[in-house]
Amino acid sequence: MRRIKTTVLLLFFGLLLGHAGALLAAAPVPLGVWIEEGRIRVETATLSAVFDRALLVSLVRKSDNKELIRATSQNTQGVFLIYPGAEVVPFGNRSTDRFTPYRINARRAEFRIEGFDGDGVLSIAVDPLTNDLIVELGLSTSRPGVRSCRWLLTGIDPELELVAPFFQGIKLPLEDPLIQNTYWNWPHRWESPLAILQGARGGLWVHAEDTRFLYKSLQVGTSNSPRSLGFDTDAYGPIDNNLSAGGLAWRVNVYDGDWKVPAARYKAWLNDAFGLSKLKRPAWMNDIVFSVVWCPPDVAILDALARRIDPRLVLLHISRFAVFQGYGNFPDFTPSEKGRAFFKKALAMGFHIMPHFPALDIDPVHPAYNSIRDFQYRELENKKLVGWTRIGGEGPLPESHADRIRPPAGSSIMRMHAGLSLWRSILAENILKTVEDLGVDAAFLDVTMNTHNVANCLVENWTPTEGMARLEETIADLGNGLVIGGEGRNELTMQSQAFGQIHLFKSWQANIPGLERLKPVLLGEFLYGDWCRAFGYTKLSGGTPADDLRLTMQMEQGSVPTITVRSAQEIDEPNPAVKGMFDAALKLAASKKK
Repeated sequence: MRRIKTTVLLLFFGLLLGHAGALLAAAPVPLGVWIEEGRIRVETATLSAVFDRALLVSLVRKSDNKELIRATSQNTQGVFLIYPGAEVVPFGNRSTDRFTPYRINARRAEFRIEGFDGDGVLSIAVDPLTNDLIVELGLSTSRPGVRSCRWLLTGIDPELELVAPFFQGIKLPLEDPLIQNTYWNWPHRWESPLAILQGARGGLWVHAEDTRFLYKSLQVGTSNSPRSLGFDTDAYGPIDNNLSAGGLAWRVNVYDGDWKVPAARYKAWLNDAFGLSKLKRPAWMNDIVFSVVWCPPDVAILDALARRIDPRLVLLHISRFAVFQGYGNFPDFTPSEKGRAFFKKALAMGFHIMPHFPALDIDPVHPAYNSIRDFQYRELENKKLVGWTRIGGEGPLPESHADRIRPPAGSSIMRMHAGLSLWRSILAENILKTVEDLGVDAAFLDVTMNTHNVANCLVENWTPTEGMARLEETIADLGNGLVIGGEGRNELTMQSQAFGQIHLFKSWQANIPGLERLKPVLLGEFLYGDWCRAFGYTKLSGGTPADDLRLTMQMEQGSVPTITVRSAQEIDEPNPAVKGMFDAALKLAASKKK
């Protein structure tokens, strides 16, 4: 009897233990960060990740157990110092380089990096609210001249293609010649610090949630590692004696669906971080369905346009309205009599019209130049002046003060640092006089996207990008307030601009080979279009295969139909491509009435 009872008890406890084991096997993996055999393992509700010697060697999407990143730390490096001339110095390719993991707490660990070429820390953390993996790199060295530090994401699944805010949005394989081994600096070329890797049913994304406006860049592939992305954190210029770089966190996560899923996440952050829902825009902004850029001040063009489309639906960008034509004597924008007559008629007819004002450019013959010449942009690495010479085509700028200020007007154009309050004041004074003279409520600011790291980065404690944000706010506040348009559209300029003049992919003045096979993705329109309408740039007159392609592609980027013309005849007797723009505009206008 006792033997039977014992057997029953053993069976009961065996079943109990087996049930407990099944429960343990089915239990979810705890979320957090662990150190295992010199590696750092990360678990969130959405992903599993493993870092070895500061390299992300595995990233798995938990929804389908898909491994999106697979790499080996043997002969592969994950962190680098970048020097001038695109010199890349890896950490981990020497036997003496050490990567020591430390667990800070349940949600954060670090690799302490001790190398032949310097030292640093790669911080790895999880955000329990978003399930993001957060990676932050900081490197230092005794060798001066550090431009940036790079965290490399490599071993990217072959299925994944890059969706990124280059020229308002592209989707291409990483190996595509249009983007392979290319460098994109924020915000000049990389319009938001967001990179999406899209597959058939989703993928992964990396972005920075940066309210400090730190300079950062994206390297797409390298000659040795085409399926990689390098995320750079740049040091402010001057970099000659700089010994370190870092201070920027990159967030990583996986997703199911298309690219709009991670784009919506970043757009929501933008809105919260910068209060975009509070931005004020004119009621007529969304009425615009057609645009003419670089429009000549010929009143016959106004009559021709009115015969085809309601002027109240048209945005005109006018550059040659001043006494000093082209780039002469900027920032003197005194209107000519012909310019005044054109604006008077256009406004009476109901057109929305933007006179053209360079935001950063000054002619050395202008009286104000001598007082601000010490605050011109200089290139980060070679220290050369930024701007252009118009005599005999664009060329280098003179370093001789005497040669630079020699007439005629417009022979040299210098680019000023927008952080300089005196420049903003001089520019604002001249713009205000002009818009009051012309009676307009709008202004177009040229080269607003041309803000980047420079040798003289900090002026009055403002970077060029921060300075541009202040400059646009200053111009928008002039008089009774101005509606601002600008060249380019990125996550910062769209906060002050109601309109952004967008460019075709690397095809500012002429089409690059392969442009025709690029299918734009409406990423820029998705991120910025609620606050900043897009319109076209240049060479939009149609009549040639190259110009016809430009007309089509600018609309595929999210632009309103935009044309360039030289005479009223091109409107009254349009070529097929230009007629297509009018037809598209009328169709768009009809859809808005429904």
